[in-house]
Amino acid sequence: FADLGLSQWLVDACDALGMRRPTAVQRRCIPRALAGEDVLGIAETGSGKTAAFALPILHRLGEDPYGVAALALAPTRELAAQLAEQFRALGAPLGLRCLAAIGGFDSLAQAKGLSRRPHVVVATPGRIATLVKDDPDLAKVFARTKFLVLDEADRVLDVNFEEELRVIFGCLPKKRQTFLFSATMSDNLRSLLELSGNKSYFFEAYEGFKTVETLKQQYIHVPPQGKELHLWYLLSIMKEDPIRSAIVFVSKCNVCQYLDLLLEELGYPAVALNSHKSQAQRLLALNRFKSGQVPILISTDVGSRGLDIQTVDLVINYDMPMSPRDYIHRVGRTARASRGGLAISFVTQKDICLLHEIEDVVGKQLEAYECNDKEVTKDITKVFKARRLAKMRSRDEGHDEKVEARKEQK
Repeated sequence: FADLGLSQWLVDACDALGMRRPTAVQRRCIPRALAGEDVLGIAETGSGKTAAFALPILHRLGEDPYGVAALALAPTRELAAQLAEQFRALGAPLGLRCLAAIGGFDSLAQAKGLSRRPHVVVATPGRIATLVKDDPDLAKVFARTKFLVLDEADRVLDVNFEEELRVIFGCLPKKRQTFLFSATMSDNLRSLLELSGNKSYFFEAYEGFKTVETLKQQYIHVPPQGKELHLWYLLSIMKEDPIRSAIVFVSKCNVCQYLDLLLEELGYPAVALNSHKSQAQRLLALNRFKSGQVPILISTDVGSRGLDIQTVDLVINYDMPMSPRDYIHRVGRTARASRGGLAISFVTQKDICLLHEIEDVVGKQLEAYECNDKEVTKDITKVFKARRLAKMRSRDEGHDEKVEARKEQK
């Protein structure tokens, strides 16, 4: 890191956090960022993209620690909270003041925090736009912002955030550095790159979409009514393999809640992460999983982006994702930082076309996971009883009504 031109205090901070050698994205992007260039970095999950933009910002802050120096935007609350933690850890020697402005927490307290002009603001686009709309004076806080970061930029630049971004960009000075980082290239990012001409430095670790070589990718062909049995089978052999922790991805919030209840009925410790839970509950679930208190996290795609959890050995796609890009982000939660990992996808008859599409995009054929049918069905009575009880509890607790209410709200 010393060779990249960073201040000695930052090199020491990296060393204290166990960061000895820069990754490719850090080695290529940090010097360009320090030279004052805009940077667009495309690199696979777990490749150290956060430090590639955080370290140049902190280097500049060390020279001139005044006002809000950087605004970093992330597509999900969990990713924004994680970014804030990483900024605080790296900037601790500087006494860095970092504010996380995300939904689910008191907006008045966040507005007060913004008015105190922290060094770094990490936010979701919706919350920061709302704060500025509610109190136009807060726009002045960003008048001297030197850096704008879009993490998981392909999602942040999605049309769903268009209105919020227009409000945010209106607060920022025209003269600033912009850093865009993502694991996947999108049409929006490509258009931005073309518009910038030769003004931006573009780093692409790979072309198109890619999963890391240390990730083993497999699938199980399952009947629609056999998913719970196969999930229970995989989780019950985790200790034998040995697998320390696993993330189970589902497509809908009600399925996430149902599986949480199912595993509770089966006596298996798990936590659930989805948008029907309060933000405090979501962060508590994540922290319990990250700290190793609970070995299983059941999550919708809210947990598929950017979350850095070092000890995830297994990803299970209980429901196949909607697109190959979503698949890449999900399975990227394991096999991070050159470690090994395993991803197993449950493929029903209707998912076969999507499986082939994923194989075409990632450029490799997924292997069939070999499992013994007798072993899978040996606990069928126990699993089906738990399934019946979980569905009853789900109805009694009103999860279906919450789903309908959410649809109406949207």
